[in-house]
Amino acid sequence: MIIVALGSNQIGPWGNPAKTLRHALAELDRSGIRLIKPSRFLVSSAFGRENQPDFVNAVAVVQTHLPPEALLQRLHAIERAAGRKRALRWGPRTLDLDLIDYHGLVRPRPHRPQLPHPGIAERLFVLKPLAEVAPRWRHPVTHLSVRMMLRRLRAGSAGDEV
Repeated sequence: MIIVALGSNQIGPWGNPAKTLRHALAELDRSGIRLIKPSRFLVSSAFGRENQPDFVNAVAVVQTHLPPEALLQRLHAIERAAGRKRALRWGPRTLDLDLIDYHGLVRPRPHRPQLPHPGIAERLFVLKPLAEVAPRWRHPVTHLSVRMMLRRLRAGSAGDEV
């Protein structure tokens, strides 16, 4: 299973964050990345830098024959088409596409992309939609289920669906 997380909190050339995510899902499907199952959209507080607008987030299960490096390059190309400029870590962005898992492949640093994505277990905005589209998925390193990881983070707000 290949899992991609999507997020947006700025208006860009594709419109507001929700429109941007819809457009990004369509772009994935047009870019040699077959969209299998997208989650519903979720509104969540910004992660890392809190003084910015809320994000609209989603997760999608996709299928592709691209290797992880080429897939990441394709995701970055879609981000650029959506007006993404990489200036500030965890800053506002028109579109963020993260490769969360690639068929359970484990690639620690310094590999690029690092797999699975190192921040999964701390991000409700990834875990909640992931539980919707892949409830049986398990973290390839810790072997924790999505539900187990969610239970550990329930003290915070997981956001509201839009």
